[in-house]
Amino acid sequence: MRIAHVLEQVDLARPSHVTVGAFDGIHRGHQHLIGSMTEAAHEAGRAAVVVTFDPHPGVVLGRSPVASLSTLDERAVLLERLGVDLLAILRFTPEVAGTPAARFVAAMQRYLGLTELWVGHDFALGHRREGNVTRLREMGEEMGFAVRVVEPFLLRGKPVSSTRIRAALTAGDIDEANECLGRPYRLAGTVIHGRGLGRTLGVPTANLEPPQGRLVPANGVYACRAEVEGGEVWPAVTNVGVRPTIAAKGLTVEAHLLGFEGDLYGQRLALDFIAWLRDEEIFPSLNALVEQVRRDIEQARRILEGLSAD
Repeated sequence: MRIAHVLEQVDLARPSHVTVGAFDGIHRGHQHLIGSMTEAAHEAGRAAVVVTFDPHPGVVLGRSPVASLSTLDERAVLLERLGVDLLAILRFTPEVAGTPAARFVAAMQRYLGLTELWVGHDFALGHRREGNVTRLREMGEEMGFAVRVVEPFLLRGKPVSSTRIRAALTAGDIDEANECLGRPYRLAGTVIHGRGLGRTLGVPTANLEPPQGRLVPANGVYACRAEVEGGEVWPAVTNVGVRPTIAAKGLTVEAHLLGFEGDLYGQRLALDFIAWLRDEEIFPSLNALVEQVRRDIEQARRILEGLSAD
């Protein structure tokens, strides 16, 4: 998959099918739209193109910041797996926000060879969202491209959306979030130094520093799969919260990798959240905390081994 940052520098050798959006999380709704577009494009001998923006348009337009479900790099990996041929990551500025829909579509025709624009039913682009589905179809008739509207992907009768997934993660409902994503929710970052108390208590932990602006699931204890640099995967118990028993300051994400021995400081660690185990609690003593952590480890081990057996 090619990645471009300026439309004018794209030189596709064939016409394309294009979809435009933030696509945060690349959830099952996105997979349905992009997968359908990619399949149709390749059957027609055309390129499958995704256009997205950085930073998120909401940031530039002054809306309240929304915690993201994925980084651009993570989205790129997931889009490549869907068979996308070109990912255009365009810088979003106030000038871009003021671009008329017709001008933006004309640029996609000129530089991407747009022949079909694939969108959701509530899609709109251009200045003040003037380019809704009705207007885009009118432009398509005038300019010579087709508009394909893909209906929402429903799960238990409700559309899958990034908003729905954020709500589930904020509530600690990992099952709901993962089902909407079609995979475990992943939080990746750099391992930083903590207080070292876990190692003193016999349960060493890796303290994760997630990228700024990423959504961290609700406070609690989770069964996870941890992927370390080099690709090795380990079962893990992860605590998200403020560690009230030891009066920690600020939110922490710390994972105990079952059976792992080694130094992870400064390395990248990715946590796939598999199951919620319990709320974060205050314990009467450190011994009581350690006893509960041991129980958490055994519960997580059973859950993760059960998944491996399946």
